[in-house]
Amino acid sequence: MSTKHPCQDEPAQGGAPGARFALFGPDGAAGGPKPPRPSGARRQVVVRRVDECNSLDELLANCLPAFGGAFLRRIYSILDDAIGAGCPLTVAVAGPVTVSGQHQAWLIPFLETGWVAYLSTTDAVCYHDGHRSLDAYTSGPVHEVPIFGDDGALRDEHTIRVTDMAFDEDVLLHQDRFLSGALQRPEFQKRMTGTEMRYLLGKVYAEQEKKHNLQRGLLAACHDLAIPVFVGAPGDGSVFLNSMKLWAMAKAGLISDHRFELDLHAEVFESCAYHFWGLFDNPVHALATLVLGGGVPKKFQPSA
Repeated sequence: MSTKHPCQDEPAQGGAPGARFALFGPDGAAGGPKPPRPSGARRQVVVRRVDECNSLDELLANCLPAFGGAFLRRIYSILDDAIGAGCPLTVAVAGPVTVSGQHQAWLIPFLETGWVAYLSTTDAVCYHDGHRSLDAYTSGPVHEVPIFGDDGALRDEHTIRVTDMAFDEDVLLHQDRFLSGALQRPEFQKRMTGTEMRYLLGKVYAEQEKKHNLQRGLLAACHDLAIPVFVGAPGDGSVFLNSMKLWAMAKAGLISDHRFELDLHAEVFESCAYHFWGLFDNPVHALATLVLGGGVPKKFQPSA
């Protein structure tokens, strides 16, 4: 593929890179200046029939000439260049990817390629990752619902809706009991980074998945692949809220002890160490970042 992208075009006179056209009227004068002539040869629109393509690469490169398809083609070409150059990828993922099963459809296969240095996501993604391996819901806790359905009726049925996915309210109660039990295990009774906690939790999830002969989940995959999982706002999620509950119970004398504690300073320092390695110690001297969704996972990448 070409190593030059549209954003690297030479700037128009007085414009920013890639600013090829200004506003102009029907006659090219009344509404503003005429558009500058392209400095190089024009790229003709040439496409191939989809049934003549033998690979996904051929499909993306030859069958998506315009509009949303062209954006997808551009993203694919940039990723292809970054991976081809050997740039380690940091990936930010937001949204209900584990509720919807997208982690098993495309995210885990992507992580298994070996291109990803670390993952930045939300506490909720890690929390919902455990639903499918709960003892009471191994037949499948998540079902489809109409996106424009009756939320009042779902509420009466004790059903939680996430866009067009849904699960019984009791799934959350079972997940909380499971997490509270996991966080009381001996290996969690110390001060640690969130990446270590999620590594250990991935091992716990993996035990459940193997016990019930289920497909591997996100944290289990990251545990097996040794991919660190960062969460920029751990307090805003139910994994940490279960720890908070245990901390409060220990303070009130309701349980004997709870020594788990997140070391946020060490976690941020760890993320900075990956960036230092990528920019200075890695032979390519570069990192590539793939942002899938907004919010904290996206903002955590540049802040590191």
